[in-house]
Order: sequence, then C-alpha cells, then structure tokens
Amino acid sequence: MPVLTEGDLEIVGRIGVASNLTLVCEIAAPEPDGAPLRVVYKPVRGERPLWDFPDGTLAGREVASYLISEHLGWGVIPETVLREGPLGPGMVQRWVTSVDNRTDARQRPDLVDLCTPGTVPEGFCEVLRALDEQGNEVSLIHADDPRLQRMAVLDLLLNNADRKGGHALEGVDGQVYGVDHGICLHAEPKLRTVLWGWAGRPVHDSLIPDITAFAANLPGTVADSLATHITDSEITALTERAKALLDHPVMPVPNSARPIPWPAF
Repeated sequence: MPVLTEGDLEIVGRIGVASNLTLVCEIAAPEPDGAPLRVVYKPVRGERPLWDFPDGTLAGREVASYLISEHLGWGVIPETVLREGPLGPGMVQRWVTSVDNRTDARQRPDLVDLCTPGTVPEGFCEVLRALDEQGNEVSLIHADDPRLQRMAVLDLLLNNADRKGGHALEGVDGQVYGVDHGICLHAEPKLRTVLWGWAGRPVHDSLIPDITAFAANLPGTVADSLATHITDSEITALTERAKALLDHPVMPVPNSARPIPWPAF
C-alpha cells in the first residue's frame, strides 16, 4: 500500500487512553476525489522505556509482529510500516473501523466482554470470574470464534505480553484484527492474554499447515525480514516457539502468577 508508506501524515487526534503517544492521522488519497486513509501513528520519541524490553523499539516490534502475521498468511494485524512522520520515525498502521455491537439491534457482546456469572452467551467461553469496580461479580468472556482463535495462536508465536480485550477488533469488513503489539517477541516467556478460553484444547487443524510453512521459512526469508526489528536471540526464541507448537499443537494453560494483562481492556 504505497500511500501508507509515502503519503504525508496529517495529525487529526490523539488516543488518550494509550500508555504511549498514539496519534490518529489521515493521509490524503492520491485521487482528488478519493477518501483519505486513516492511520494510527506511534512515534518512537513518544515511547516510554520498558526495563524488560531494552532492545530495539516498540514501533519495530509492532512491524515485526505484522510481518510474522503476513508470513503466516493470516492477515490478523492491519498493514503496519516503520516510516517518518511529523514527530520523527514511528509505526504507522492502517486504522480498523470496528463493529459497534452496542448499537446493533441484536445487542451482541463484543469479541471480548463481561457478563453476569451464569449468563455466558452461547458461542462464548468463560475465562474467569472477578469483581468489577463496584464490587459486583462478573465473568470475563470471549467469543468461541475461529477468527479469534487464530489471533490467540498468533499471540503464542509472538509471545504477546499484552493481549487486552480492547486490542481484538471485529472490523466492519468481517475480519478480526489484533492491534497494539509493542511488547511482543521477547526471548523469555511473557504471554499475557485475555484469550484463555481455549486452554488445553487443540489448535485448529486448518492452522497447522500455515505454521509448518512458516517454521520452514523462518531461518531464511522470515528471519531476514525481522533482523532489523528484533534481536537474534528473539528470532531464535520465535523459531523454538513455532517448533514447540508443531510438536504439541495444543493451546497452553496459564502457568504464571499474572497470565492476564491489567487492565484487561
């Protein structure tokens, strides 16, 4: 998408809830009567240093995560590039227009949502029960949807340390997208996710050929594309995660004291 890499970025807003500087921008369409392309721009200079992710940049990890999604052929992560912008180099990612289930006549839950315990809707998995800010018991749930499970498998490969509910978007185009992959691909195990509903269940058979091809290409083509964004040890760890998943294609169970990111949304 040349316009994503070459078009001038015009800042139109800021996402205030993000922990790092996250700007909403528009890129003018090449045709005079075309609609501008909306994107998310995260300049490197707006990143907060993380003691446990000292290497590279969060922007680079976002691009590396996108490249892995593309090498798998899954398209889970919207188009993402590293380029210059108004505040210097940073990550630029195509904006996802998501479905608003609250205004839908069917009043469907979001892909990741909360409900009253004992009222988990059909087609959803209960992850855990907790107390909300008012002290009421709630259930954390997510859709038992193959599009979302594909994202959960991608998170295993990425070693995603921050899969919040708000990072899983159901696009108006019918696709399910994952965003915000700045703290992925560490060499040490750091998986934290809200998508634990498939714990102990097999990875869907349809995903295995893609993972197999990815693992076969990883030492060459894939590694070359990632080398400018993550370290050699992180690429080696990615290779080991892919091989381990093929050897035992089962979704893991939580095995740490903090398996879910906070806040969860």
